Amino acid sequence: MSRSGKTKRNGLSRRGVLKGAAAVLGASAGSGAIGGFPTIWAQNIKDVVLRHAGPPVTAIPAIAEQATKDLGFTVQMQASENADLLNRFLSQSNAMDCADISLVYMRYLIGRNVLQTIRVSKVKHWDKTLPLFTKGEFSDGRKAPQQGITPTMILYATGPDGQKVTPGTPTEWLTAVPTVTNADTLGIRPDLAGRPITSWADLLSPDFKGRAALQDNPTIGIIDVAMALEARGDITYGNKGNMTKDEIDKTVSTMMEIKKAGHFRSFWTSFDQSVNLMAAGEVVIQSMWSPAVAAVRSRGIPCTYQSLKEGFRGWGYTLGVMKHVEGLKRDCFYEYLTWYTSGFQGAFIARQGYYAAQPENARKFLTEAEWDYWYGGKPAATDILNPFGKLMEKAGNVRDGGSIDQRLGNIAVWNSVMDEDRYLTKRWNEFITS
Repeated sequence: MSRSGKTKRNGLSRRGVLKGAAAVLGASAGSGAIGGFPTIWAQNIKDVVLRHAGPPVTAIPAIAEQATKDLGFTVQMQASENADLLNRFLSQSNAMDCADISLVYMRYLIGRNVLQTIRVSKVKHWDKTLPLFTKGEFSDGRKAPQQGITPTMILYATGPDGQKVTPGTPTEWLTAVPTVTNADTLGIRPDLAGRPITSWADLLSPDFKGRAALQDNPTIGIIDVAMALEARGDITYGNKGNMTKDEIDKTVSTMMEIKKAGHFRSFWTSFDQSVNLMAAGEVVIQSMWSPAVAAVRSRGIPCTYQSLKEGFRGWGYTLGVMKHVEGLKRDCFYEYLTWYTSGFQGAFIARQGYYAAQPENARKFLTEAEWDYWYGGKPAATDILNPFGKLMEKAGNVRDGGSIDQRLGNIAVWNSVMDEDRYLTKRWNEFITS
């Protein structure tokens, strides 16, 4: 059955309901039965434009196009990279309606009166959301490590104003709703490495002098190095995701020594750079994203997203609503939030290598072979395609890292903004320019 057929079969399209609202206006006035909207507004939703701002990896026009078809109002994607996106959230918040925000960026936005809270009871698929986000627990009930910015540290507001968050205690108020997640590790070229790679310590091994690379992002790059330094016994951190000044100094000093010795080939800043470095064989081990590894493999070049015994570095994205959004547009946001977490978007990003925070909903929009490959850790029963129909993996291949439970259940630290963020950025820039 086609994916469009699945959409109809599962009854997730609201377009027919909302477009027909005006026709039944008189009969259903006050019933609240029309897609959750106050009935008197239903005939006006076609004029609503909901502006979604986020990073290119998730703010994808094809997702907005499908939402527009299904919901009956217009969703527009506004994609910006990293620092530019954060600047827009802080200085141009009225130019967007909903924000596609990483857990890390939430640290910058909370307390700035930029977002409004979302009541848990208004999140239709909250019970389908991974317990890693809602409870801080792995799927088997184990408590997840509290290193870096964990989801429960940032998602629950103390009250409806949303200006403060709890230290991990659930409340009825959310700063935003979890949408996308993954657990990162190192990408390697097994055909060029010359030996097995099993530990983060291998990132700094002299065996790979001149053939290693880091992501040029202070909080991510230094955590990758901290995982390596701790793995080889150089430093034991109190919290790798929230280092003291002394820990930052020790880490950066070691990084400078390693860099001076010619260990690092490059410090990449974009997805394409990481792909090209690995595909060309300029590096054999580096910080990498899961879809970048798949992009290298799609060229017929061996590349592995290596599971490492010390665990993964986790991250997540959320969907929030800006402070200025009210009335009909706010109702449209809640309809969009329900749609966004209902499965189509989750399946779309799954085909890029990311996990939906509501995986069982995404499953409805994936073939059995896709689900088994992306989520189940099983060999691909068919060729696996990306969201745009291009080959991602050949039949028979197995996703690196195993199943979603094996991967997300082995997160050791989360991406972070440290208390000493300014000091870290200063020291990182010294390292990059040294």
